[in-house]
Amino acid sequence: MAQNSSCGKRPNILITGTPGTGKTTTAAALADVTELRHINVGDFANDRNLTNGWDDTFDCYYINEDLVCEELENLMEEGGNIVDHHGCDFFPERWFDHVVVLQTDNSVLYDRFTMRLFDCTRGYSDQKLANNTECEIFQVLMDEAKERYPEDIVVILRSDSVEDITKNVKTLTSWISNWSIVL
Repeated sequence: MAQNSSCGKRPNILITGTPGTGKTTTAAALADVTELRHINVGDFANDRNLTNGWDDTFDCYYINEDLVCEELENLMEEGGNIVDHHGCDFFPERWFDHVVVLQTDNSVLYDRFTMRLFDCTRGYSDQKLANNTECEIFQVLMDEAKERYPEDIVVILRSDSVEDITKNVKTLTSWISNWSIVL
């Protein structure tokens, strides 16, 4: 299956979705299977001091999107990246061959937030919990991806369970195996 490509010999994939939908778990599992590079944007920004301070309301760093894009440019040109981040509106469209939006049933997502069933070192404030739940209810990340990227590269996948994650990794591995550069 031919795709519009970054200049790399391997595809670049963006995995996005509301916090708690399994982006990092899916991206890490996919990277293990495919030997593509996994880039968690939050960790990438924090490790390289690409932040603009702390947001007390949402208990997280403000990511300097321009600096993150500058730092990622060469890696994205090489290809072979799985980028995971809860937003997708600041990345250049040309970077990605496939954009995956993970969605989770709201009751499952709420339980993940409140029971800390995902890899998190802090609990969520009530405001952060409400904001993230509303983002999923209103499908904010799905709309953002569909507005930002060509329709033919955006795919929506369910991520309610470990079985879903396993199925998604298999689906994405198959897509990667069939990917080829458009010249």
